[in-house]
Amino acid sequence: MTATDADEPLIQKTPGVIGGQACIGRSRIAVFMMVEQKQRGVSDRDLLRNYPTLTQQELDAAWAYYAAHRQEVEDAIRRNNSDDDE
Repeated sequence: MTATDADEPLIQKTPGVIGGQACIGRSRIAVFMMVEQKQRGVSDRDLLRNYPTLTQQELDAAWAYYAAHRQEVEDAIRRNNSDDDE
C-alpha cells in the first residue's frame, strides 16, 4: 500500500516515527521539514526532484496541513532548529 491509496491519509502521525510529528503518508518525511524548505525558497518542483518518492498531491496535502496547523508546524521547526544549535 502506498501513501496515495484512497483509504490511507496523506498526512499521518505515528508514535515513534520522527517523534510523532505529522509526516507525509507512511514516510519519514515530516511536514515541518517540507515547510521549512519551502520557507527557504525551495520550489515544489525542486522538492519533488529531491524527494522522488513524493507526489504533488502529497506536497499539496502537506501545505494544507500547515495551513490548518500552522502553530504546531512552526513549533516543530523551532524545536528542530534549537536542537541543531546545541
